Amino acid sequence: MVAARPIGAMLRYRLLDTTRAYALAIPLEIDEHTDLAVRHADYFGRWLGQSAGDWATRKTGSERASYFAALNNVRAALEWCFGDKGEIEVGVRLAAAAGPALLAMSLMPEAFRWSQRAILALDDSTRGGVDEMHLQAVFGIAATHLHGKIDAALIALSRGLEIAEAMDDVVNQVGLLSMLRTYYFRSGDFRTAYVYARRCKTVADTIRDFAASAQARSILGRSLHLAGDLAAAHVELEASLVDWSRAGRTTIYLSHELHFPSEVTMARNLWLRGFPDQATECTHKVIESAVRTDRAAALVVALGWAVSVFIWNGDWENAQEHVEALAYQAETNSLGPFIAAGRARRGELAILRGAANAGIMELRAGLATIQSIGYEVLTTEFNISLIRGLHAVGRVTEARELMERTIRNIDTNGDDLYMPELLRVKGNVLLAVPEQRDEAQTCFQRSIDMSRLQGARGWELRAATDFASMMSRSGNHRAAREVLQPVVDNFVEGMETADVRKAEQLLAEVS
Repeated sequence: MVAARPIGAMLRYRLLDTTRAYALAIPLEIDEHTDLAVRHADYFGRWLGQSAGDWATRKTGSERASYFAALNNVRAALEWCFGDKGEIEVGVRLAAAAGPALLAMSLMPEAFRWSQRAILALDDSTRGGVDEMHLQAVFGIAATHLHGKIDAALIALSRGLEIAEAMDDVVNQVGLLSMLRTYYFRSGDFRTAYVYARRCKTVADTIRDFAASAQARSILGRSLHLAGDLAAAHVELEASLVDWSRAGRTTIYLSHELHFPSEVTMARNLWLRGFPDQATECTHKVIESAVRTDRAAALVVALGWAVSVFIWNGDWENAQEHVEALAYQAETNSLGPFIAAGRARRGELAILRGAANAGIMELRAGLATIQSIGYEVLTTEFNISLIRGLHAVGRVTEARELMERTIRNIDTNGDDLYMPELLRVKGNVLLAVPEQRDEAQTCFQRSIDMSRLQGARGWELRAATDFASMMSRSGNHRAAREVLQPVVDNFVEGMETADVRKAEQLLAEVS
């Protein structure tokens, strides 16, 4: 009557089909059916609670097989609970327990649907407790991933934090502060995001919890990275990865993206600090690790940021491959903000590979969607590429207007990391007008000075090369060497990257 099937180290039991059909045909009284359905829902609610700490550690399909099988029972129970003859109160408890699992498996649409349904069903007896806190957190996280900057996500995360603070639940305060920082970070308000990152770190320091510390240091490191404080960012990101390695079972709100954001930001940090080979190695490792987990939400985050390293290296083939992977994963999993980012990346890459007109159209289309949903985290990076494209096709007035607007946005929003590169690009745009040569020189020098303040040798090399090139064209070879040679001498790796090769070629020409 019962078939046993091993899944990993577990055994699952199932009635034979004929027995199931016979059992299902047995007529039940309404009370009996309700009692059975409630016990079924309660059982899987308890199972979700007991297995919550394991979700983040299940990285392969075989490891997750039993979990996915059980999730089908959870889905069936939720459908009954919120159906015509269901028990809403039981459904609220079950949806709150199911949220972390759905997030961990990157089932964002389902997490969004059931948390929203349960929040709408809350009454006086269920508001203000643990279940509502979890539902608001899940809804806020899923809504941010699916739809970008929407007021409903901010309201939900703020409400969840309010409950966590009232309950003195420090671990969930860390998780919710982290997501509030992510909300503002993704919407391009990096100054507010930094405030939440600092607040999260302060709260995490009040307890001894490695997962909480890892998450807090990770978001602080990423905020420092975009603020242009690369040395401090490195310290926090490195500490975050150490804490992740020490963390065991943890709440899913702290770990649904695991260590990938820290690692991919570390890769970008390495490139900017003048270690392009180490950055490339780190980038490949984090992408491979994210692929192995088979979690779309984590993978698109890694891909969206990692592509920068390939682009900065001038490695077009790797950049194209990973841009296409980003677009595919985002579209397959209905992750709207990342669909737009994937399109913008395609346009950016087309511009850099010489197809400026097609790239401008694609990049502008991606940016239009990005701005409509408020997913502004990479807008400055995209704008810099768009300026380069407009300049390449002779649309200098448009390039200059966008350039000045982007400079103002950086001053307002706080992603100072990009200012040296934007000043370098501005210098090249100004060189198109002979009367503005002195202003262009000022931009190159400011870019070099700001790069040094940030410790961004990657930006410094580019600015020094363009500055030296300008001097060389004027016949001032000695000054060109004096500007460029010390910067090139600081590089002990990356000799095959586009920027280093360009700089060395120029030095050979002015020797």
